Amino acid sequence: MPEGHVIHRLARHLNQNFGGQVMRVSSPQGRFAAEAALIDGTQLCQARAWGKHLFLEFGSKRIVHIHLGLIGSFRIEPYQSDTPWGQVRLHLHRAIDDGGADAYALSNTDRQAGSVKTQSTGTAGGAAMLDNAAQSDNQAVAANLRGPQWCRLITEAEMDIEIGKLGADPLRPTDPLNLELKEEVFRRLTRSRRSISSLLMDQKFFAGVGNIYRAEVLFRLGINPETRGDVASERKEEIWEDLVELMAYGEQHGRIDTVRQEHSPEAMERAPREDDHGGEVYVYRRAGQPCLVCGDGVQHAVVEGRNLFWCPTCQR
Repeated sequence: MPEGHVIHRLARHLNQNFGGQVMRVSSPQGRFAAEAALIDGTQLCQARAWGKHLFLEFGSKRIVHIHLGLIGSFRIEPYQSDTPWGQVRLHLHRAIDDGGADAYALSNTDRQAGSVKTQSTGTAGGAAMLDNAAQSDNQAVAANLRGPQWCRLITEAEMDIEIGKLGADPLRPTDPLNLELKEEVFRRLTRSRRSISSLLMDQKFFAGVGNIYRAEVLFRLGINPETRGDVASERKEEIWEDLVELMAYGEQHGRIDTVRQEHSPEAMERAPREDDHGGEVYVYRRAGQPCLVCGDGVQHAVVEGRNLFWCPTCQR
């Protein structure tokens, strides 16, 4: 399942390509056809993310609420007038592009620069990808949603309710509402006897944090994953600030890198990590491999149905 930085990056690219534009909206698959008809021909005011949730706000005061789930993908692709490939639940393109702007192929360089890919832990499936295609006078792009967990039309009031169910989002560090949620999360943390590894994955506490960031932040701070929330709360500001830093980097660069400079491949004269998740990490999906800091073997366990990775020496 995509972590929050993927959804925030997607929202940014949707705003860059379509923000403020009158949109043609359809559902080639048909499952969202009635809802699409209600917003077809209206302006996309903004796309915004909260945690792993994406909200597309249209001028009609109707909002498309999207959650990609494990297998969903939302791609920005070259626009073509015929039906896009695959089971497209939601299709968006600028109304002005109905004039027949030529479709174009993204170069490998373009794809490398703009692609974000994450996969669900320990499986070959569950991909979510964004290919960022730049809009220009002679290039047209479309956004195609395939296989989401949900895609539904809601009101502003319903959006507020959905956001109210979520915890604090590290990618909204200055948002006044998010700052209020952060303080409430910290208060709840001090009373919780659940493990910090469980709490970090709870979207009612930390919106947008997934398995990779959970494992990496705990390692970077030397926190045992089994530490109770009320104990770990003594380091709550450190946890929050590290999440803010790492997830902001992920949103900006489209990949998760968590190793400090002194543990990079160049500094350690080691081979770069080879993994379909990309990025340099300390423990995530490195079970049995030597810890980059102490050399002991990285451990792995399944906790609450999710894979957990840690170093028993560095995280006592």
